[in-house]
Formats: sequence, structure tokens, C-alpha cells
Amino acid sequence: MNFKNIQELVQMCETQGKRFSDIMLESEENNTGLSKEEIFEKMRKNYKVMEASLEKGLENTKTHSGLAGGDSKKLKTYIENKNTLGGERLLRAVNYALAVNECNAAMGIICAVPTAGSCGVVPGVLLAMQENLKKSEDEMVQALLCAGAVGYVIANNAVISGAAGGCQAEVGTASAMAAAACVELAGGTPDMCANALAIALKNMLGLTCDPLAGLVEVPCIKRNAAGAANAITAADMALAGIKSYVPADEVIDAMYRIGISMPIALRETALGGLADTETGKKWKRLLWTNYDDNSSEE
Repeated sequence: MNFKNIQELVQMCETQGKRFSDIMLESEENNTGLSKEEIFEKMRKNYKVMEASLEKGLENTKTHSGLAGGDSKKLKTYIENKNTLGGERLLRAVNYALAVNECNAAMGIICAVPTAGSCGVVPGVLLAMQENLKKSEDEMVQALLCAGAVGYVIANNAVISGAAGGCQAEVGTASAMAAAACVELAGGTPDMCANALAIALKNMLGLTCDPLAGLVEVPCIKRNAAGAANAITAADMALAGIKSYVPADEVIDAMYRIGISMPIALRETALGGLADTETGKKWKRLLWTNYDDNSSEE
């Protein structure tokens, strides 16, 4: 019941009349020795963590560094004023993605999907979709399994860490996972799921990992917001019947090759990109000088 790539996953779904999430559940049962019920409940616990991290993030959470925090609260207020450019349904997902990642930056408990730095995208999108589509918790857990199938393929065929492949590997992967899950939630076909993840990942190819002062705050949090919007856009395109000209597995391979060819300065070292701007250097001096001073006093 194992699958190595997206093409195999789609073929298995079409042959057996199943969804990404069904195949993923059976694969986990085969690989872990746990029952489907046990796996489903473990995934439900993950979803509960996502809900809690959203609530924590929306509490105007501030980070210890002072670099970030409170933006999700501002966006929530903006949405409630009903005068948005992007529309409430889309911005709600963006808002939730911000909140979950702000919770992470403030040392809150999160579910890494697929990493801590990209932890806002999948929860942000799925929690918003649960509200928008009036889905049950069981349906949302099933959507997480769908997202997990995509993450499983990318992790085994490419990379999912910023240090290895840039932010495209983190937020890009998370966006692809969320896009496929959205399509499945909306009743789309496995082929549509594949096209959605391909479109989402293509849109983020080449995205660098260049955090200010080496912290997972700036620009990471706002990139989670962009990843959420990208996921929903890709899902809508796939549901409309739009296909990715480049198949999903080839997009994943391209992401891997782009990642390993990136200069080390653009792979989470905080040596290039935004981290190397005047503002980035200022925050590095401010935060790490204070840290060094406090360490020496101890």
C-alpha cells in the first residue's frame, strides 16, 4: 500500500476509487503496525494542537525578541471591519496562518507541518476551511491525512528544511500540502489534488530562507501568510479544471535541485538576503549583543 511519488498515489486512488487521505491512512497502518483508528486519533490530537495554537496566536502574542507579534490581531480587526480587498474567506486563512506562526515564534506549542518555520500554513488554511465549508472534525482529520500524503512524498523525494533547500522547501511544501487538502475537502478528484499541489509549489520555487538575526520570525511569519493565500489560490484553480503543465513529481524534483544549488547564505544561515540588509544587520547586532552580554554576566 506504499507509494513513492504523486503519480503512484494518484494511480492508486483512481484504481481503487479512494482519496489521498484513504491511501495515506492505509500506508500508515502498514508502516507503523497501528490500527487505522489509532492513527486517526493521533492525527486528531495534532488537529487539536493546531486549534490551540491558533487561539494562543490570536491573543496578541508578542515574541521575546520584539521582532514580531500582534499582526494576526491587527488583521483580525481589519477583517471584522468588512472592508477588505481580498475577501473574508481568503483573509481568514491568512489571518490564522499568521496567528499560528506567531504562537510558534513566542515559544508556544505548535504542530510542525512540515516544520516549525512553516507551521502556520496548513492549520491556517484548514481551520479557515472548516468554518467556510462547515466541515466536521472527522473530515478535517481526513484532510490532514491528505496533506500528510503530500508531505510524505516531498520529504522522501526532496527536502523540507530551510537549511537544506531554502524556504521553498518549508513554506512551499506546506502550501502544497494545504492546497491538496483543500481540494479533497471540497470534493475534488485525486488528479485535481495533484495539480493543486504542483501549482502551489511552482509558485514558491526559489524562495530563500533568510531570517533576520537567525530567528524564525521575520520574514517567516508573513511568508506563512503568503503560503496560505497561495494554497487556496492553487486549490481554486485546480477545482476549476486548470492543470499544471509540469507534473507534480517533476515540480518536486525541480524544487530539490533548486534548493541544493542555492548559495549557503540563502539557506537559513542568516548571512544573505533579507538578513543581510541594513535592518537585518541592526537586529542581529541588537539581539545577539544583548545575548552575549547576558551570557558573560552569568
